[in-house]
Amino acid sequence: MDEHPEPVLEPAVGALDPRAELSEFLRTRRARLKPEDVGLRSFGRYRRVPGLRREELAQLAGVSVAYYTRLEQGNGQHVSAEVLDAIAHALRLSDAEHAHLTHLAKPKRQKRKPAARTQQVRSHLRTLLDAMDGVPAILVGPRSDILAWNRMTAAVFGDWAELPEQERNWARLVFLRPRYRDLFVDWEHKANDVVSQLRMYAGTHPNDRQVSALVGELSVKSEEFRQLWAAHDVTEKCRGVQRLHHPLVGELDLRLEAFHLADAHEQMLLTYHAEPGSPSAEALRLLASWGTDATRAGAGMPPTHTA
Repeated sequence: MDEHPEPVLEPAVGALDPRAELSEFLRTRRARLKPEDVGLRSFGRYRRVPGLRREELAQLAGVSVAYYTRLEQGNGQHVSAEVLDAIAHALRLSDAEHAHLTHLAKPKRQKRKPAARTQQVRSHLRTLLDAMDGVPAILVGPRSDILAWNRMTAAVFGDWAELPEQERNWARLVFLRPRYRDLFVDWEHKANDVVSQLRMYAGTHPNDRQVSALVGELSVKSEEFRQLWAAHDVTEKCRGVQRLHHPLVGELDLRLEAFHLADAHEQMLLTYHAEPGSPSAEALRLLASWGTDATRAGAGMPPTHTA
């Protein structure tokens, strides 16, 4: 199953380097495994590198050490799907990690420039968001950009209309705005999800200069972002329970669901709903009834209601 991979093309100026990304991703996945994790005997107490050695992984994947070494150095443009499958299996990759590995090793040529920051939001989608009056709903675009939201979203997360357009971005909100550390009960989990999804996008759009600029900005401004980005974790998951601490109603346990749009796959509709009859459902009902006061509290501002 051995092959002779050829070097990839040089990345565009200002873009992420797929060769470096592939190299670091394979290194970090190899480092998290021990020989005993994959059924190999570990000889000696001291190992020069954490995790599996290259020769151990090559043995598991059924390729030569020289071939795997070239691949881990980023020379994998013409590697076959069969070899990638074998390496993914040897590394115990998740489905999302397997897909990410494929994107890095066999990047698709982009026929057009990446989407601009300002994306078009169809009027019918805005109408749909407004109609979901009791459920926070958000339209999110590439690079975790927030494109549109409804009144309940403003009541829960804050009114992003007050922010400059370029600041309406989940990564910037989570890492650069301190109040979101208080809003998310498990901030570390939210931060890891944001970075993992951004990494997944970057793997499929290595020439997107805007995502490269975003990563560069956050790496300079946030040590926590820099550490999470260096971990090379990826996920496509965007669902589960989101626990929040709202300044007016206290804790909210909301179920997050995500839906890709059929005619704009890089846009997602996110909804947050509470279990019927639960305290969180009652809290959402109260926020809806308070209107502007709830929105001001969601934005971290004192409510004007005094009754």
